[in-house]
Amino acid sequence: MKNQRTHTVQQLQIDSLVDEYMVAEKYYAILSAINNLALTKREIELISFTAVKGSISYANHRTEFCERYNTTTATINNIVSKLKKTGIFIKEEGKIHVNSIIVVDFKKNLNLLIKLKHEEGKEVDIVGEDSKEVI
Repeated sequence: MKNQRTHTVQQLQIDSLVDEYMVAEKYYAILSAINNLALTKREIELISFTAVKGSISYANHRTEFCERYNTTTATINNIVSKLKKTGIFIKEEGKIHVNSIIVVDFKKNLNLLIKLKHEEGKEVDIVGEDSKEVI
């Protein structure tokens, strides 16, 4: 008899998020963890801030970020450069934005559905042996 896969449903609820920046930070931290992006705390903060503000290109947004997170514009520049290479940040019409694929309205309540699926076993030849192994 084949192993029947079942679904597990788990609900987590966080009610203590103060503003849209904190909601965005939780969201991008989850995306980073699930996709093995290994984003740092500061990178997540910059992505979140930029997603909420719309762009990090404006001087007043950069100043506000530096004041809010106690950092420098040089740090912003370094992170922007890295995140552009990964495709998280994109440049459109001379402005740096978060890729629209991963931007949502953080002023609204957010429900995430995460599906982690098992891959069906496949038979593969093991090099150097006459047997087959199901992985």
